[in-house]
Amino acid sequence: MAAADPKKKKKKRKKKESLEHKRNRILVALGVFAVVYALDELGALTIAFGEPGNIYASFALFLVPFLIAGYDVLQKAFNNIRRGKAFDESFLMAVATIGAFAMVLFPDTDPHMAEGAAVMLFYQVGELFQAYAVGKSRKSISAMMDIAPDYANVEQADGTLEQVFPDDIAVGTVIVVKPGERVPIDGVIVEGETQLDTAALTGESVPRPAKTGDDIISGCINMTGLIHVRTTKPFGESTVARVLELVENASEKKARTENFITRFARVYTPAVTGAAAVLALGGGLVTGAWSDWILRGLTFLVVSCPCALVISVPLSFFGGIGGASKLGVLIKGSNYLETLADVDTIVFDKTGTLTNGTFSVVAVHPEAGYTEQSLLEVAALAESFSNHPIAQSVRDAYQGEVDPKRVSDSANDAGHGVTATIDGKHVVVGNAKMLAAAGVEAPDCEVVGTILHVLVDGVYAGHIVIADTVKADAEQTIRDLHAAGINRTVMLTGDREEVAASVAKQLGLDEFHAQLLPGDKVERVEALLAAESGKGKLAFVGDGINDAPVLTRADVGIAMGAMGSDAAIEAADVVLMDDKPSNISRAIRVARKTMSIVWQNIIFALGIKLLILVLAALGIANMWLAVFGDVGVAIIAILNAMRAMGVKNL
Repeated sequence: MAAADPKKKKKKRKKKESLEHKRNRILVALGVFAVVYALDELGALTIAFGEPGNIYASFALFLVPFLIAGYDVLQKAFNNIRRGKAFDESFLMAVATIGAFAMVLFPDTDPHMAEGAAVMLFYQVGELFQAYAVGKSRKSISAMMDIAPDYANVEQADGTLEQVFPDDIAVGTVIVVKPGERVPIDGVIVEGETQLDTAALTGESVPRPAKTGDDIISGCINMTGLIHVRTTKPFGESTVARVLELVENASEKKARTENFITRFARVYTPAVTGAAAVLALGGGLVTGAWSDWILRGLTFLVVSCPCALVISVPLSFFGGIGGASKLGVLIKGSNYLETLADVDTIVFDKTGTLTNGTFSVVAVHPEAGYTEQSLLEVAALAESFSNHPIAQSVRDAYQGEVDPKRVSDSANDAGHGVTATIDGKHVVVGNAKMLAAAGVEAPDCEVVGTILHVLVDGVYAGHIVIADTVKADAEQTIRDLHAAGINRTVMLTGDREEVAASVAKQLGLDEFHAQLLPGDKVERVEALLAAESGKGKLAFVGDGINDAPVLTRADVGIAMGAMGSDAAIEAADVVLMDDKPSNISRAIRVARKTMSIVWQNIIFALGIKLLILVLAALGIANMWLAVFGDVGVAIIAILNAMRAMGVKNL
């Protein structure tokens, strides 16, 4: 196998070293600043240089930590001015801090070199906090990036394994996955059995058993046994590739709030720069106290820096998306996270979403001296040559061995049932119509589902009920959604009315609509959307290819990712990687928590800044308070934004 590209490793290492270098540089600057500040406050500079020499010595000494910490900010501000993009936080910091040092030219005012150096230092400390916060929130998402496999094992004619890049594996190739390796491509197990660790994809810590014939998705870790897998998709279309694409594109789709903050900063920054200039020049011209009004203008500039908003709002959304990914919920962008927080109506597809999508025996009602197992035995033998899902569910429910040699004269009556001779006895297994054709009236059954009636030599032996079982967490999901303030839960299905009614009653859904075609589902969702009022939004949850149009039409489309169709996952805005509907309520709580944090930061940052801006304009706020108004507020907002990553108790 080809070695990984050394340039990529080198680039990654260089980036890490620069972050460490910046941290160390700021620590050195803080140390120098502390020493110089102590010397200045203790009067050592006055003793050594006298007056006014102490002021110029202070200027030179404070310039050292200022340049160590802030040379990159000054460089960025200068480069942006050359490009015609002057108005950003680097420009505000450069003007304010250089202005503070320039106050040395006004001998009638107190020196402000310490404040100028402090503003730059603490601004850079805030930048470090931002880098740390972003790095931490990236971890939960970058963990997803580690699911990309480096190779696939292909067995050669001599029995040796060759490591091949997954992109080069053709559909239908049998690959070998050894214990401890990650499954590289989606496929079907053709040999072996094992336990799979799906935590990276689904957030589920409990290993899943897998055996011959089971579908297997890429990105899982093979934990115990050697397995042979026949690939069913090219690598580019496999689960792991789709997940990586979703993660990489998530940051490109920004929320309305995020876009507003970006537009706000573009207008706000030049506006406050102009206001600071008017404040300094206007006050100086009117009163003649130039040093006082220039200082007010500089203080105004420091406070006005919008970094608390520009940093914390995107970071909150990023943290929310990262937190959701820990739960196995992939949100394709912060715009969908924002919309998800406003959802008050959730519409579900039934099969594969609220139910498992597979038939199984839910009830056995024997008569005429038969037991449950003996009735299942007769039905399983009669269905032994059928490949219908209902026949398979009967065979799965029968615990004994099905011996086809006991069966003869097997015949299939399409849509009605089967007949066969078993141990010399004539057996009929089918629906009520087939029973009526045999001259027997089928009894009623209270259990909802597909009913297989069994006749043995004309004697009614009982009936077996087959149904698509409800997912284990579906009922709790509906309770959690109602508790979370969801006003309306609706189920749409193409299934029969009585089946839909039974599922809706069992789960506690507010309403249901049955026997719908894909086009009918879109019409129902259109009607529900029209009924929405205020800022309420509608989410649709589905898994099948026929759900894609509805997923696209809903305000938020949520798809089942583990077993859902490619079309559904492509059309959806949110993907549940473990197919558990219970994660819908958790995703909504993550979204609401994130939006709460976003608005906390906006109100807090603007409120504090507005207060200190007024105080600065009135000459009450000094440069130290301005430092808190900028850097302090930014750090508090960043720490608050990091809470969006916490999802343990959601």
